[in-house]
Amino acid sequence: METIKNIENGRLYTINTTERNDNKQWNAHPAFKGVYLKHLITGAETQGQFSAHIVKVEPGCVLDTHIHAGKTEIHEVIVGTADCFIDTKRVVYKPGDIAIIPNDTKHKVIAGDEGLYLMAKFYPALL
Repeated sequence: METIKNIENGRLYTINTTERNDNKQWNAHPAFKGVYLKHLITGAETQGQFSAHIVKVEPGCVLDTHIHAGKTEIHEVIVGTADCFIDTKRVVYKPGDIAIIPNDTKHKVIAGDEGLYLMAKFYPALL
């Protein structure tokens, strides 16, 4: 869990600002129980080009089937395990894994017994 704590307590540097990640709040996902988001980089910092978010999925919880219209998503697994379904392909997530989810592709994540933390990056920005 040290890796996730390092990210949560890190900083975001831009040309004009420095922001502490620990000042950013966890937000409950509006549709999926046991799923939380911390918005590290939003479209406001990137002119809408990309965004980055820590996603926490509690043990056994599900980020159910959904798509992001017109957005490519990259998952970088930080801590924990999960089953991820990208369209019809099943991927078993473990720390260090990276997955690319193309525009308009349905996907679903089911956290393992210890839960899951991943970095989700969107091109263009989700928020």
